Amino acid sequence: MIGHEQALAILLARSRRLESVSLPVAEALDAVLAEAVASPQALPPFDNAAMDGFAVDSGGRALEAGLEVAVGGEQAAGDGRARAEGGAWEIMTGARIPDGLDTVVPVEQVEVLGAEQGGALRTRIRLAAAAVPGQHVRRRGEDVDCGTVVMRAGERLQAPHLAMLSALGVSHVQAVRRPRVAIIATGRELVADPAQALASGQIRDSNSPFLHARLAAAGAQVIWRVVIGDDTIAFQGALDQALAMGADVIVSTGAVSQGRYDFVPSALRECGADIGFHKVRIRPGKPLLFATLPGGQLYFGLPGNPVSTAVGLRFFVEPALAAMLGLPAEVPLRARLEAPWHARSGLRMHLHARLCCDAEGRLVATVLPQQQSFRLLPLLQANAWVVVPEAGGELAAGQLVDVYGPGHWQPPMLEVCT
Repeated sequence: MIGHEQALAILLARSRRLESVSLPVAEALDAVLAEAVASPQALPPFDNAAMDGFAVDSGGRALEAGLEVAVGGEQAAGDGRARAEGGAWEIMTGARIPDGLDTVVPVEQVEVLGAEQGGALRTRIRLAAAAVPGQHVRRRGEDVDCGTVVMRAGERLQAPHLAMLSALGVSHVQAVRRPRVAIIATGRELVADPAQALASGQIRDSNSPFLHARLAAAGAQVIWRVVIGDDTIAFQGALDQALAMGADVIVSTGAVSQGRYDFVPSALRECGADIGFHKVRIRPGKPLLFATLPGGQLYFGLPGNPVSTAVGLRFFVEPALAAMLGLPAEVPLRARLEAPWHARSGLRMHLHARLCCDAEGRLVATVLPQQQSFRLLPLLQANAWVVVPEAGGELAAGQLVDVYGPGHWQPPMLEVCT
């Protein structure tokens, strides 16, 4: 049995970043960039008005209130390049500044002295307030200059990224291919169909839906999931099917401990898998298994109890997925314990917790009761994991502990401490 850090080092050494693919920006939400994006143009692409008003030529000097100016034209958003021969032009927000003008006077600071076409065309104005040269003009490249690196490799594309890419005219990006994952739930007691009535001794499969949802949230593509009995032949068939479908990672639940029906370790050895480790000094989830299949695919055998499955996924599968996506190592939050806690020494503990923010803005973690690995309700009640290293021992109220969100892309949903 090995420690968490050693186990993590083994699996990360075998978790290679996947190849990049070209994705249309319209389909790139949640994709991870494989390479940096440099701006192919300036933003804004031209000098434009920050508000409705009149563009004037300041001549590089302040314009005093009371100045009268003839209006020589108008410029609306979307109008092309124009040149002004002195005077002023009426201008709308976002419209390109005519060549020869450099300052915008807000419409509220202008008195219209003359107009034509029933007042629609202004012909002469008087400034009702002084104007500073260059005011209310958005300069070309003021937001982003041409050639500026706006996104770096490893960034997860969210709404602001898509907005920027669209504004820059970038139609495709190079993104890391999402890891393809297959899920195999073992156990003859499991019933996959939630509508099916249970026979004596049966339970419904809850691990597969949980894993499917969490894996998708972690950036993976779940390509297949199946429930099989405690049968080596059925397992081999499921393994072959997953590989034929192109799985990069296979995650199974159950059959990895030392019982009569815990067949997964021997079945993997029979198919030529290289067992990286089996059993880790953690709680829950100690029987966890990691292996590499002959084709280089990663295999995670998670214990079958729901919380053991959750811990194996969060703290072993997810770091492998992150490495395959080219993401940096995760850094935990640090929070103060709300109450004392005794942690068993010799095992790295993963505890359901509620993370909140106190009146002074500090993070406070409360370890929840009922930490047994068979319970599903604590998974519903928790918004974070408190992780205690192997040294364990007595943890005092107010002591800082490591805290992780439900997933590496899912920070805790904070509440105000009560």
